[in-house]
Parts: sequence; structure tokens; C-alpha cells
Amino acid sequence: MSENTQSPRKPRVAVVFGGRSSEHAISVVTAGAVLKAIDRTKYDVLPIGITREGRWALTADAPERMAIAERSLPDVAQLAESETGGVVLPVDPASREVVLHEPGSLPQALGEVDVVFPMLHGPYGEDGTLQGLLELSGIPYVGAGVLASAVGQDKEYMKRVFVSYGLPVGPYEVIRPREWDRNPAEARKKIVEFAADHGWPLFVKPARGGSSVGITKVDDLSGLDDAVEEARRYDPKIIVEALLRGREIECGVLEFEDGPRASVPAEIPPVTDHDFYDFEAKYIDSASGLVPAPIGDEATAEVQRLAVAAYEAVSCEGLVRADFFLTEDGEFVINEINTMPGFTPISMYPRMWQESGVSYPELVDRLIQAALTRSTGLR
Repeated sequence: MSENTQSPRKPRVAVVFGGRSSEHAISVVTAGAVLKAIDRTKYDVLPIGITREGRWALTADAPERMAIAERSLPDVAQLAESETGGVVLPVDPASREVVLHEPGSLPQALGEVDVVFPMLHGPYGEDGTLQGLLELSGIPYVGAGVLASAVGQDKEYMKRVFVSYGLPVGPYEVIRPREWDRNPAEARKKIVEFAADHGWPLFVKPARGGSSVGITKVDDLSGLDDAVEEARRYDPKIIVEALLRGREIECGVLEFEDGPRASVPAEIPPVTDHDFYDFEAKYIDSASGLVPAPIGDEATAEVQRLAVAAYEAVSCEGLVRADFFLTEDGEFVINEINTMPGFTPISMYPRMWQESGVSYPELVDRLIQAALTRSTGLR
């Protein structure tokens, strides 16, 4: 009897990106970098884009078309192999078969998926919604679970969790949708009283957004209403934060076999051509941070401790980027965490890990391997 020499099937990774949030283009850019870095000798890859309208589309495996080119942002619609076909995940946990449905044609099986790498940012992807779908489908995935993703997306509840665990947060106020809709004058008064306590300027933000989209720095009362309306374009719930004077410090957390570890921190230096570190500064003008942050050994150890503590407080999995202010008094204040941070090779999270001894391809591989060994369901 001859020996069976057939090679075992390589794990299949579905890279899911795009989505309905305002961070659609950044998700495409991030996914392009990941697609380029995945070791094709080790994994099979299935790229799936979600359009701005929410259609799941089979896309070209073309990382070179997924970058920002001449200040032009990429879009899933430019990559979709069909204008009408839709990709459907299984609803039966016993099957991981992905199917393509094209109007007027029989369903086409695309094969089984072993793990999903969800590269979505913002609502409808990073906020626990996609994670819940994958839990129902029984497909393992990279990154935080349903609860941690939801908490990590909502700046109010994130801060509430941090406070409950004794982590230092800055002053903030939340305006819920019903407050502004029913009595905008009273909601405005609430913000003005907050400013009286903590001073101008204030930052008005969508409570469940990212990439600095929809954020306005408000210097006085005259700009408040416009800032609220700008934030509410992206989220009916807004958060108002006091200005914290100090240095912006970031720290990455990555899960290893023995638990989460922190990277060397990075510093975001003041941007000269922008009011703050906004979307244009981050992605169009590519404002660069300092890695490692020049803050000394004692401060480095403290921010690493706080980053891991924030990761544990929210019950994160896989990875997190934790963002801090180092105040003029020498104290760290945590601003927020990102459960799926920017992930191009020049993004701060991969750069911090590169400086910590984990290369970009190794980082991608480590996250996929961790997801493959982690079950779905309660854990």
C-alpha cells in the first residue's frame, strides 16, 4: 500500500474589512497591509470586503490597490469582484463553509474558513457586532470578544470600567441622544457647567467613534453647537472631555502564551499644522510618533503596567493599544483603548512592537495563531 503523501490543508484566514462606519477607508488600508504580510506558504487567504452599505463582497486579493494614494482613500466598492454578489457566513456552528450568492445564479461554495481576521474599525465591526456574528457562526477570530469590543468602542462605558478598576481617567461629560433631542438648552447648560469647572477648550467627540473622525476642539461657547452637531453626524451620543495638558503616550499590549505583555511606549509629538492629532494628521499627512517614547525607565514601567491593567479590566483578548496623557504633574491618565488599532506597518501599534522585538509579519502570525487556539463561546 502506497503512503498517502497528500499535504495537510493550510488554515484558511478570512480577512474582513471595510464596513459601514466612518473609518471604512482606514479599515481597507489596514487590511491591505495585513494581506501583504500574511505568510501564504502557511495560510490560505480569503479577502472579504464589507461595502459602506453593508454588503459582504468577495474582493480582489490586491494589497497594492488598498493604500492611500495621492491623498485618495480606498473603498471596498473599488475592490469587489461583483457589484451584486454577496458573501454569507454559515449560521450553523457545525459548518464553516462560506457561500457566495449572485442574483440569478446558483450559490457558489467558497470553502471553509478556519479563522477570521476582522480588520474593521468603528461601529458595525469593532464594537462587538461582528464578534457576535462570528460567535453564532462558531468561527474563531482575532482580537477581543463581544463584551470587550463593545466596551472598547463606547468611550463612556470604557471610562466607567477604568474608574471601577482604579485606573486614572480625565474629566468628561456624556450627552445622551434623548437629552439633546428633548431639551438641547438643558444639555447645552450641562456642557457649559462642565466648562466652568474644567475650563475651555473642550473636545466634543462621538462617543462610539475612532480615528479622530467627528471630533472638534471647542475654544469657547460660540463653537459648541456646531461641534455637537458635527459629533452627532457620526453618533447620536456624544462625550465631552476636558483638555489635559501634557504629552500623548501610547502603549501596545499583545497576548503571549504566558499572558498579556506591554510593548515599549511611543510618544505622539505636538502637531504643528493641526489643532490636535486629528484624522488628517494621522492618515493623510502621516504625522509620525517617537518610538520608543523618551520618558525614562520609571515612567515607561508605569505606563506599561497601566496598559496591561486596562487590557485586563475590559477583558480584552489578542491585542490593544492604550492611549495616555502624561500630565505636567508627571502622572499618567488613560484616555482610551483601541481593541483593533491601526495596523499598517507605519501605524503606532506595529511600530511599538517592532521596537520591542516582534516584526510586522510575526505580529500578524502570532495573532492568527492565538485565534486558532481559542474557542468561541463563553471563555
